[in-house]
Amino acid sequence: MTSALPRLTSFTDYLDLYARARPDADAVWHAGTLLSYRALAEQVDAMAGSLAAAGLRAGDRVAVLSTPRPEYLVTLLAAFRLGAVWVGLNPKYTYRELAHVVADSRPRLILSIARAEGREFDADIARLASEFAVEGRYVIGDDGPTPALHRLPAPVPFVRHPVAPGDAATIVYTSGSSGTPKGAVLSHRGLVYASVVEAEMNEVPHPRVPCNLPINHVACIADLTGTTLAAGGMLALLDSFDPAEILELIERLRLTNLMSVPTVLQLIVMQPDFDWRDLSSLRLVAWGGAPLPIEVIRVYRRLGVQLMTVYGMTETIASITFTARDASDEVLAETVGHFDPGMQVRLADEQDRAVAVGEQGEVQVRHEGLFLEYFGRPDATAAAYSADGWFKTGDVGVLRPDGNLRLVGRRSDMIKSGGYNVYPREIELCLESRSDVTLAAVIGRPDEKFGEVAVAYVVPQPGTRPDPECLKAFCRDHLANYKVPKDFVIVDELPLLPVGKVDKQELRRRARA
Repeated sequence: MTSALPRLTSFTDYLDLYARARPDADAVWHAGTLLSYRALAEQVDAMAGSLAAAGLRAGDRVAVLSTPRPEYLVTLLAAFRLGAVWVGLNPKYTYRELAHVVADSRPRLILSIARAEGREFDADIARLASEFAVEGRYVIGDDGPTPALHRLPAPVPFVRHPVAPGDAATIVYTSGSSGTPKGAVLSHRGLVYASVVEAEMNEVPHPRVPCNLPINHVACIADLTGTTLAAGGMLALLDSFDPAEILELIERLRLTNLMSVPTVLQLIVMQPDFDWRDLSSLRLVAWGGAPLPIEVIRVYRRLGVQLMTVYGMTETIASITFTARDASDEVLAETVGHFDPGMQVRLADEQDRAVAVGEQGEVQVRHEGLFLEYFGRPDATAAAYSADGWFKTGDVGVLRPDGNLRLVGRRSDMIKSGGYNVYPREIELCLESRSDVTLAAVIGRPDEKFGEVAVAYVVPQPGTRPDPECLKAFCRDHLANYKVPKDFVIVDELPLLPVGKVDKQELRRRARA
């Protein structure tokens, strides 16, 4: 582990620390422009003055619609300067999705870029402001004001609000993969703990990190932005994901940390110039959200970098597990590592009783840095905890004798077939072990005889077309009979949520159609 980093109160404290200690060091890169820590601090203070002039006060919410660009970071830190609560909006959201977040979080102000990827936001912002009584709507970014998006007022002197560690910092909405998205309220304490611990685990001083994840995702806010700020590094902000661009930027900007979801890492190694690019600056490749195929792990292993997989979620903010520095390829592919020693973690049965090593149980966590609440939903907040105060993640896993956790699946994804409990992830890993399969996603479909049966959607490797009957025979050879999917559907691609996870609700709709 790298030398201990200071445990400060808020992200803004790290900005101030490095603006004093390393004022000319690179802080942000975007579209060919570099900002130093001094320049970033100046922009944050100017934005805080403008937001104060617009009426934003401590405790208010401010919603920000943007791609990962400097205005995302500047508004985040400016809101923290004022003690306000920042809410990210994804430009890929439909109006219905935007309306849900705005109606639920009730922001005083909306800040928005004017357009992204050919989509104009003027009409949507005007409608949101009208329907949900938003007091102010302002343009950010390179474009001028529009009929619905006004220019921010000139900065006025403001008083920095002395936030406490337990104060609300941001509201991050869950992916909605199992229902209506809920707004998890994250504290400054939780964000700082997650960022410092992960930065120390990464062992890269002053890292240089690309970020193309949606700004409304906890991984963008904590795992990428927070860890980079805590370590005094540089964040390379990318408006959209382009694997060819990331490869070129690793070489040109001497990026050190590549942290993303497995889908992104797979697409990067598939680039035709991957083998001849100068990637010698890379020190760390890390992923979370899903397993990375062992063949891809071996490709990154050849670069001589540190490899790490982590497991966490919006509500825990910090990663619950990390793999060790000397983790084998098998451990990286099949587990999510060992528990963070700073957290209390247990695996529990359906009665919330701890299970033994080697037995399946729900991952449950206790820690002072967990989310504060689901905004405006006390019943949902209470339901997320066991009677004895452990947060119930909904993920089912098995703790191996070597101390590494193997995830089996989501409790909500569990298929009940003929009286048996079937976890889709076990079937997906089985299918993805084949050389002709790139990705697999398994869901349950109602069945009169068995209650539910498994259906597998399979993305083949380029140039192959696996036969469904061969896939079924393969599963029979490697799984208990009741786990073998009833049907296999070969598809060119899987539907994805904005964060890159498979949209299993959409697959369930297709299976029922």
